[in-house]
Amino acid sequence: MSLIETNNVYLFIPNIIGYTRIVLAIISFYFMPTNHIISSYCYIASVLADALDGHAARKFNQSTKFGAMLDQLTDRCGTMGLLVTLSYFYPKYMFWFQLSMAIDVSCHWFYLHTTILQGKTSHKFIDMNENPIMHIYYTNRTVLGFMCLFNELFYAALYLLYFTPGPLFLGVSSFKLLAIISAPVAIVKTLISVIHGIVASVNITSIDAKEREDAKKKDLGKKSE
Repeated sequence: MSLIETNNVYLFIPNIIGYTRIVLAIISFYFMPTNHIISSYCYIASVLADALDGHAARKFNQSTKFGAMLDQLTDRCGTMGLLVTLSYFYPKYMFWFQLSMAIDVSCHWFYLHTTILQGKTSHKFIDMNENPIMHIYYTNRTVLGFMCLFNELFYAALYLLYFTPGPLFLGVSSFKLLAIISAPVAIVKTLISVIHGIVASVNITSIDAKEREDAKKKDLGKKSE
């Protein structure tokens, strides 16, 4: 039986790509403090593979809750590993890196967990009655791709700038320019992560209210018997 035909979720092609992303991220973490070339290649490969697993999931009809969780956690942990290193390289800005990590991980986890509770098949599936900003963010691939790319470029530029200024542009470090240009996008993406948390809070409290209402009706039904 081929990997495409198997019903073993662990062996689904997008999930195998996900495991590869994890291995690449771990290698990148190991070399991050000392070898920016090896670390950068592995990190970039892990990020690029993120697009492949989604394509494979759609192509082979292998979208799963496990895969969605794996993909989301790999994204979050990859960025978190880079931010930990940046905190070490730029201790003066450690608080802001810590804050970014906390918002990114907690809000995305909260939102993803809520969508699972709602029975959705993907954290990117958004109902029209939810936040309009989130709707644009997750239904417009150009917007989503732009935001994710420039967010990664901001942190990557800061990382590379620690080791080298890179090619000079009009006498200015290209990595420094890239960090300056991409910084506003990274800030906006952090604010969108906060919206993740707010939307999740609204959704999960509605689930709580529905469950409490159902439980109350069940108790009343038992008393009336």
